Amino acid sequence: MKTHWVKVSIAAGLLTALAIGCDRLGSAKTPAAPQRPPAPVTVTEAIAKNVPVYIERIGRTTARESVTIQPQVGGAIMQIHFQDGAQLKQGELLFTIDPRPYDAALKQAQATVSQDQADVAWAQSELDRVKGLANTGAVSKSDIESKENALAVAQAKVQAGEAAVITAKLNLDYCTIRSPIDGRAGQRLVDQGNIVQTGGPDGGTKLLTIQRLDPIYADFTLPEQDLHRVREQMKKGTLKTEVWLPEEVKSAPPREGELTFLDNAVSNDTGTIKLRATLPNKDSHFWPGQFVQVRLVLEVLNDAVLVPTIAQQLSQTGPFVYVVKEGEVEDPQTKQKSKATVAEQRPVKLGQRQGDMVVVLDGVKAGEQVITEGQMMVRPGAAVHVVPVTNAPPAPGSPTSKPAAVAEGAH
Repeated sequence: MKTHWVKVSIAAGLLTALAIGCDRLGSAKTPAAPQRPPAPVTVTEAIAKNVPVYIERIGRTTARESVTIQPQVGGAIMQIHFQDGAQLKQGELLFTIDPRPYDAALKQAQATVSQDQADVAWAQSELDRVKGLANTGAVSKSDIESKENALAVAQAKVQAGEAAVITAKLNLDYCTIRSPIDGRAGQRLVDQGNIVQTGGPDGGTKLLTIQRLDPIYADFTLPEQDLHRVREQMKKGTLKTEVWLPEEVKSAPPREGELTFLDNAVSNDTGTIKLRATLPNKDSHFWPGQFVQVRLVLEVLNDAVLVPTIAQQLSQTGPFVYVVKEGEVEDPQTKQKSKATVAEQRPVKLGQRQGDMVVVLDGVKAGEQVITEGQMMVRPGAAVHVVPVTNAPPAPGSPTSKPAAVAEGAH
């Protein structure tokens, strides 16, 4: 019995000792957390620059002129005078159709005219003869009228024959087919020896298509809600356009042109309106039928503030950027303040993208330093450590600066 009481006493003593130890530990002061080191960041200076306000759409290139060559006379193709895909000049010889039947028709028409002219001469002499006998009473008035009618008929035959000669000459000329425009030849649709025809529902045999590539059109559409903005800016003058091929968006500057056509109605089916830009294309950079990215420049913002797009961040209250400036931070242990480079969170109002940059309409001034890398480690008002930029982004407007992704009527 005594043994059990001794064990209980020892256990109680141990519990008391533990309770006293825990109370002493609990009453000790928690040491202050060490000061967080400044977050490493890279910064870029906000710049001021004149930038365009634009609308971007996907369009398609169209040849300025496109002509399908069809024969105006039928016959056999005797000779082809060009190579497929050749650059042609207006008036350049393309095809020769067998001219022999048409040459024979011309000679026959000319012979007919000669015969009719001889008939006119005979009728004229007969009329002169009877008129000379009119005062003698040897001929009647009806004889004279008959000779006058015969002369008129002969003269009409001459006129008809001369018209036939003109037609025969035209048909003979049509045997030689020449390019009606400057342009690039497509693939020929007939070979030497083929028989070509005129007429029919399609207008005859198709021989070749020629397309003029310089200048070239870029056709695109805009939604109805953008029509008012475009019309208002068109009142101030011709609107400029910038056009890229899809594969060039990241690597080449745009080709510049002008807006030359605005359709006269909005499509009932799509709610869009057709527009057309005209571009110089002396080097045949664009090809008819290609998809292109078209930027329609509405106006220019002077001295707009731009920052790299990677500087923008998003919170529940909207977009913001971190601006680096000189400030003070407090040591959590000593409560003493010291000067340091700190990050200030700035809410911003953003405009359109300009390549790798974005317009800041409000919130940042030109010359201020914004954080472009390391934002995840930054706390508003906390110290930061600015590190050198290893790979600086291309300056806006440089050849490597790319346009923004296509926007459906960006505002």
